[in-house]
Amino acid sequence: MFLLFLFLSHGIYAQTEEIPYRRSSLYSILVNNTASEYSEVIKAAFLTMPLPEKYNDHDLSVKVIDTDGTPFGIREDKENRRFTNFLKKNHVASRLVSKWFLRNPETGECSLQQIQERGLYNASTFEREMAQRSARSEALLMDAGEDLIGNTYVLVNSIESADKSAGAKIAGALLGIAGAVTSIATSNSGFGNLGKFSADELEKFQKFKVRINTFLYQLVWDDEAAGLFYKEVYSDKPDVEKQKYFEEIRDKFQLKYIGKVESKAGKTDFSGLQDPMDMVRKACKRALDENVVDLAHRFEFFRPKMPLLSTPPLKADIGLKEGLTPQSRYEVLEVVTDENGRRSYKRVGVVRPKADAIWDNRYMSVEENAANATLGATTFEKVRGGDFFPGMLIREINE
Repeated sequence: MFLLFLFLSHGIYAQTEEIPYRRSSLYSILVNNTASEYSEVIKAAFLTMPLPEKYNDHDLSVKVIDTDGTPFGIREDKENRRFTNFLKKNHVASRLVSKWFLRNPETGECSLQQIQERGLYNASTFEREMAQRSARSEALLMDAGEDLIGNTYVLVNSIESADKSAGAKIAGALLGIAGAVTSIATSNSGFGNLGKFSADELEKFQKFKVRINTFLYQLVWDDEAAGLFYKEVYSDKPDVEKQKYFEEIRDKFQLKYIGKVESKAGKTDFSGLQDPMDMVRKACKRALDENVVDLAHRFEFFRPKMPLLSTPPLKADIGLKEGLTPQSRYEVLEVVTDENGRRSYKRVGVVRPKADAIWDNRYMSVEENAANATLGATTFEKVRGGDFFPGMLIREINE
């Protein structure tokens, strides 16, 4: 049986982008086994972990689904029908669409402001074109649908401890702070004083490991879904009839299952950490980032695009967290915009990271004094192509 744990995300971990660029959008949720020894601790860690920075935060209010046992079929490679049915029953797809249009659930009033901002459209030009309801405005909406709304994804994560050797005393101490997780998360504070642990207790906790199964879904935003929303739901002013009609057709908006990966439950380096909660958070975040990288490797459309920050030297805000290795190859993309404002991406070259200049941007790498943790970016070198300029995008390719 599923129970909902409601949590409104407040953007605890803010990030400033030096060069704005279009990103895919992500909603990440946890399926939490309340019968597990570490369920409350893992929940607390999940609620305070930042989303992968290369994606827009498209979280909804539900961040955790509590279950009273290990989720059925979690180890299978195929689609988990229980997860899929839960997403469908709770109309998650329609809620994601509503968030794109900042739809007021009480009045039905919608706004294109978020699409304009995430799509990097000039505000005054965008508003003028939308008001004219012209062929150009339709082209802009089609562009936004293909490159923004259609690249909205859901991650369903099941996190479980892969090693029980941390000891009951430490587990009990961690569980004691889990009740305050909501106030902690919303106040942007730490976990407070957990008390002192002996060297022996901390040494035991160094063995803490987690295993994460992550299921990827994508919002279906095709001509049918877009046409239905724009014609029958969208209104830039309060409209009671359209508000009521949307409630009747929520199941017309769908998510499609893409695939599933499982982290390797490897040992995490807890060097420099004395707070067990930090250890749990680090283990969970590292494993989840690993799964996001695996999914991006498997599914090309899920791979993020990132801008070149400087040329020369060729630098980009990417590193070990995104699975970068000396063997990685990235295409360099030039953004081409036609007369109607629709964008496309033209490959103009290929780059590779310099082996000795790969940034270790993994979660808490600075705290563990990891090599290259303070680089701030990875330096690349040209494999082929012409002149590159800051703001051009790079995306991983298979070569």
